[in-house]
Order: sequence, then structure tokens, then C-alpha cells
Amino acid sequence: MKPKKVHEVARLAKYVNHLTTELSLNRSCQVGHFVDFGSGQNYLGRALASAPYNRKVLALESKPLNIDGARNMDVSAKLAKKEVIMRNKKQFRRQNYGKHHNVKDLIPTLDSDDDRLAAPISADKDPAHGCNDKLEPNENNIQYIETIIQDGDLSSVLSRLPQQSNPPQRELIIISLHSCGNLLHHGLRSLTLNPSVRAVALVGCCYNLLTERLAPSPSPQPNLRSRHPRLQQTSSACDPHGFPMSERFMKYPHAHGPGIRFNITARMMAVQAPQNWTEKECHGFFTRHFYRALFQRILVDKGAIDGRITGTEDDRSDFASEEKSSPIILGSLRKQCYASFTTYVRAAIDKLNDDPIHAGRIRSRMSGLSDEEIAGYEKKFGHKKKELSIVWSLMAFSAGVVESAIVVDRWQWLREQEEVKDCWVESVFDYGISPRNLVVVGIKG
Repeated sequence: MKPKKVHEVARLAKYVNHLTTELSLNRSCQVGHFVDFGSGQNYLGRALASAPYNRKVLALESKPLNIDGARNMDVSAKLAKKEVIMRNKKQFRRQNYGKHHNVKDLIPTLDSDDDRLAAPISADKDPAHGCNDKLEPNENNIQYIETIIQDGDLSSVLSRLPQQSNPPQRELIIISLHSCGNLLHHGLRSLTLNPSVRAVALVGCCYNLLTERLAPSPSPQPNLRSRHPRLQQTSSACDPHGFPMSERFMKYPHAHGPGIRFNITARMMAVQAPQNWTEKECHGFFTRHFYRALFQRILVDKGAIDGRITGTEDDRSDFASEEKSSPIILGSLRKQCYASFTTYVRAAIDKLNDDPIHAGRIRSRMSGLSDEEIAGYEKKFGHKKKELSIVWSLMAFSAGVVESAIVVDRWQWLREQEEVKDCWVESVFDYGISPRNLVVVGIKG
């Protein structure tokens, strides 16, 4: 683990273990399992299953690759034994070396002393032991279930837990380390939808992946973005699992109508941590944004893309509708491409030559672009880098406001539930190490 992950896992494992102890002593709650939403490589669950905590963990994860990796790390951490599979050596050799090889010729080099055959073979590599939406028990405190969490109802998942004869009444605590988007909302709702869930302790992140519960604001908004299909779809989805959760935020009155809304720009800003920016990081960050913005200006000036705002009378008629609705998505470039603006432009054009929609137009319009012309753009608009940096910084400093509103909405939702007796929000990580450090806790009475 990287130092950041070590810090997060150590702090949160200690926190939820202490919470469990308090529930046991003060509320007569006997916790059977921690249920980890979106366990990934299961770093948190592995820490809780190990000494000194020795807790039972049910890890819910949607990606089989993550589960396989986590189970391999359980073996490395001596929390599970590597399963041994007995095979017929001759048949195994035929399958791996083909029917046309002489098996006798292979015996001297692949005998029983060969490490490749004598070594135990993990069940993780056997297709018969694949993880297809079923329980994967270990001999230790960790169990894995491959599942896609779409709401807070865990009845189908919990029904697959092994049943014991005359089991004592054991309750569950839902935990998560950096739940992306709506996953934290599902974790909170599990508290009221599942009788066996007694408490939740969840740390969220990736606010840009949240969906929106309310329709777009009826007030006029500056149309500064292209009409990307995904942005159009998510902004008008009215997803019942999205933001806001609480009725107070849903009905909060203001000048532009009831309800608090955050568009994609605001939610993307919420994941920024400007207090942690260093001078070196700022220089690289703003240079990348300046190069991308200036490259966009060249594309517009050369007629490679439409520079007008869509949906207005100024739309150019010579652009196909597909080109209008499909923005230029450049993505990341190699570090050496940012050595100079000329290097960046050449690398960007090379990459866009493979774009299935815009490649033809970019090739035809950008073919005569010289290095002198590129340098001229940088000289002419170089002063704009400072302005861009100021605007981006001001936007980023709104991160605390947006994140606070999102977290307060989740806390307010817990307050509105009759079943919830106590709920609070507090920081569990050092902000300088992990800025998404707020844990939302809810406990049923």
C-alpha cells in the first residue's frame, strides 16, 4: 500500500472497531460482520480481519479481478491458505504442451521435482472456482461476494451467508472507504432497509460521479459546455438514488425554485483540495490546462471544430450534427509531451488523427500548421495563463462549500429517519494526507 492508503486503512479500521466496541458495551449490540461496500482490493477488510481486531468481514465487490487480487493478498498476509489442486500429471502435460509432443521426452525435464508442477496451484486460477455472483468463503474471517450494489436492500446478498444451527442474534455494520458516487447513498439506505444492519460508518469520495435527483434548474444558465450526451443524460436523469437525499434539501426554497442542485462542474470542483497544492503541482496543473485551452483556440481558428455555442442562432451549418454533439476528447498525454507547447500540439494532433468522428476534419484543417505559427499562438496568448489559473483557483476554493453541502445532506437524511437514533459526521484522516476525510455515521435505536 502507498503511504496514503496505509494512513486511511489504519485510521478507519481503528475507528470502526472502537465504534463496534461502544455499541457492544453501551447498546447491547453484538456485531457479527462488517459489510464493506465496494471493497476493491479489501485493504480495510484485511486490516479488520487481522490482529489485533480479528473481526469478521463480508466484502462486497463488483469486479472479479479485484476479488481475485484481494484473495491472493489474503494468502500473502497469511489470512488464508493457498488451495492445492490434485491433477493427473500426464494429462496436464498433454494439455499444456500439445498432443504432438512426446510426453516421455518431457519427463526428464518436468519430473516430480520440478517446481512448476510440484508447487501448489491456487483455486483462483481454476475456472471452476470463478466468482460469479456467489459467496466465496475463506477459512478465516473474510468472505467475498461478487455483486453490483444498485440500492440499499441487501436481502439477496445476506441470504447467501452460511447458516449456522441455532445462531445467536448477530448484527451488521456497513463500512466503506471512499465510496464512489451513489454507492455511499446505498450504504446509508441499507440502515433502514435491512433489519440486521445496526450502524453505518462511510467515507465518500468522487462527488463528480453522483447522479442528480432533481431536474435541471429552470433559471437561465450560461451554456459554456458542449452538449455531450452523457452530461445531458445525467443532468436530466432525476435519479431517485442521487443528490440530494434529504427532504430538506429537496424542498429548500430559494429564488430559483425549491431544491438544491449541483451541476457537474460544481461536483467536479468538490473533489479538489487546494489547501494541499504545492508550487510544483500548481505549475504542472495550470500548464496542462493552459496548453489544452490554447490548443482548443487553434482548432477553432483553423475551422477544425465548431467554436460557436450550440443551440444558438450562431450555429455553423457546415458541421454535421454528430460533430456538433461530440466534443474533442483528448485525454492524457505522456509527460514528455508537455516539454513545450509545440511538442504538446504535435502530440495532440497525432492522437486525434485516430478519432473516429473528428479525425478527417482535423487532418485536413491542421495539416499546414507550422511550428512558427504554434509559437505565435503561445506568445500572443501567454498572458492568459495567469487569468486561467486565477479562475481555476477560485473555482477550486468552492470545493469546501460543495463538499460540505453534500455531506450535510447525507447527515440530514439520517436525521429524518425514525429508525436512526444517533448520527454525526467527523473527520478520520489527516486532511493533508487524505482530503476526503469525513465519515458519516448512523446508528439505529
